[in-house]
Amino acid sequence: MNRNFALLVVGQSLANIGDVLYIVSVIKTIFELTGSAASSSMVPFTITTAMFISSLLTPLLMEKLSLKWMMAGSQIGKTLLLIIMGLMFTHLTETNYYLIFFFIGLIALLDGCANPVMKALVPFYVEPEHLLKANAVTETVLQMIQALMWFVGSLLLIVLHPQQIIWLACSLFVLSSFLVCLLENVRCRSHAPKGKWAQIMEGWQVLFRTPVLKRIAWIDFFETIATTVWISAILLVFVNEALHADEKWWGFINGAFFFGMIAGSVFCWRYSAFVERRLAAFILAGSFAGFIVTLLFGLVHDPFIALLLSFSVGIFSQIKGIPQQTVIQSSVYKEQLPKVYSSLGAIGTGIFGVGSLLMGILADLSGVRGIFVLSGLLLGLITVIVYRNKQLFAVNVVEK
Repeated sequence: MNRNFALLVVGQSLANIGDVLYIVSVIKTIFELTGSAASSSMVPFTITTAMFISSLLTPLLMEKLSLKWMMAGSQIGKTLLLIIMGLMFTHLTETNYYLIFFFIGLIALLDGCANPVMKALVPFYVEPEHLLKANAVTETVLQMIQALMWFVGSLLLIVLHPQQIIWLACSLFVLSSFLVCLLENVRCRSHAPKGKWAQIMEGWQVLFRTPVLKRIAWIDFFETIATTVWISAILLVFVNEALHADEKWWGFINGAFFFGMIAGSVFCWRYSAFVERRLAAFILAGSFAGFIVTLLFGLVHDPFIALLLSFSVGIFSQIKGIPQQTVIQSSVYKEQLPKVYSSLGAIGTGIFGVGSLLMGILADLSGVRGIFVLSGLLLGLITVIVYRNKQLFAVNVVEK
């Protein structure tokens, strides 16, 4: 692992740990002030909406700043915003708590800028032959954080005040900012001057004129809708109404999904050379297996079997996703990747917000089992897209 890649992964990991801690604190504080689950649920909605807007506007910054300083500036900005938010905590009441959503939105705007840049930086810092392994390492670390930190954050709330956890998150953001500032500089300016609209549309144009990326955009569209069934609110309804199980199974099944993702990432890391020689086969196998397992999950009645199936869904999502990530990174010039990832990010965040609402409505109308079956069918459609275009899913390193 080279220095720049290590700094990138460690810096982003610290930032992600801080993100989970501050979100846990905010949700807890809002719920204590309002007693309303609906008010608390506005936190992820605000974050998703802000990240969607950010994904659309990020290309404008890419013409002015290097990728390194976009990452660093984003992290420094988040740190300052979190300090202000932490100072506000002692003055929050039932009448002014809504002010916190303004800061959550601003932090998410900066996150929506940093996420595509982080993915785009990997090919600059890693040799092409190590790209799949680097993606697997990144996914393993970040998924472990997601799997563990919500649990750790909940435990910290038992012994610490939410404001104290905010200060802990701030310290992690400061350290992350310092590490990102040590990265080697990378610029991705266009060769010819362009208007603002052209800068925004550049990533979309690359996306839809590159055959494999066009297919991946459609895959992301359907997959994002399909994966909205795994949000905690819907999974809780499934455990209660379909499995007739205790709420502890909600936590078990939710955790199994994330641990499955970690297992899939570790597999791709451990056998990176083998996977890289068969990218299309693994993308197809992961899509097909995800389709079958999700259908079975929607039909199962035993909580323990549901637990195993949830773990399997996590595994197959990574066995498909990591090779797919490698295909994206090797399909266009490295300088075009930040704007491509911004466009894919806009698809993901925009569709996720709408899809979550749609799946919630369908769960009420047709039952929670029905939406898991629908999710499986959407993954089946993805399998068809991959199978019909499998010759496109290969490492095709593009250099300038």
